[in-house]
Amino acid sequence: MNSVQANGKHPNLKPQAPLEEYGEQYFKNYNYADRPLGRFSMYWFARRYYAALIRRYAPKPAGKLLELGCGLGHLIGLLQDDFQCVGIDLADYAIEETRKNAPRAQAFTQSADDLSPFQDGEFSVVVGLHLVEHLPDPAHTLREAYRILRPGGLLLFATPNPGYSLRRFKDPLTDAIGKDPTHINVQPPARWQAWASQSGFRVLRHFGDGLWDVPYLKGIPVKVQFALFGLPALLQVITQTTLTPLTLGVNQIMICRKPAGG
Repeated sequence: MNSVQANGKHPNLKPQAPLEEYGEQYFKNYNYADRPLGRFSMYWFARRYYAALIRRYAPKPAGKLLELGCGLGHLIGLLQDDFQCVGIDLADYAIEETRKNAPRAQAFTQSADDLSPFQDGEFSVVVGLHLVEHLPDPAHTLREAYRILRPGGLLLFATPNPGYSLRRFKDPLTDAIGKDPTHINVQPPARWQAWASQSGFRVLRHFGDGLWDVPYLKGIPVKVQFALFGLPALLQVITQTTLTPLTLGVNQIMICRKPAGG
């Protein structure tokens, strides 16, 4: 979760997120408000799934990992024994929580729109879970991620998929994607593929995270719909696979690599 206002370096960036939304209240509203965060919750399983993917695709030997928009810090809390972890987020509250949940990681209040403090090739992994849709110029951040990754480095990010197959049954203004006013750059899969490729990345995997934003159909209990539509997503997480088609994902997940000669 990150965004900044347009500054001297990027004077014409549009659109801009309402910055007053960020802070402790962000983590009590929108999708956080709908999601239990405790043990065996969807959030709990998802963080372990992403951690497993990062361990699988990260270059060896392990080095430094940067999480953009580190939120509550649970992901780098899982990875702090595997990597030298750094987390940045625009919200001071997020940094306070990250320091509690990932005490062996470094955490700083900083926007993902400006990665200039980091050195070329400094990191082995850059990860951003539900971060890029909050940025006024995500293509710039992808280019910067490429710069700060070492050759062979890993970029993994997740972001909403505005064209997933069952969204036609939802109100796009109030569903999991549309209800968050800080989602200022929700883009279709082809746009993210283009931006990643233009930045120099090789896309390894681009897939969906499942149809978990129930209900979709009237007259059918929510628990029944979650079992029907959400079970495949849970199975993907448990088996740590990447098989869900983009059309069957409320969110899209992209795994990219900086070429070894990059």
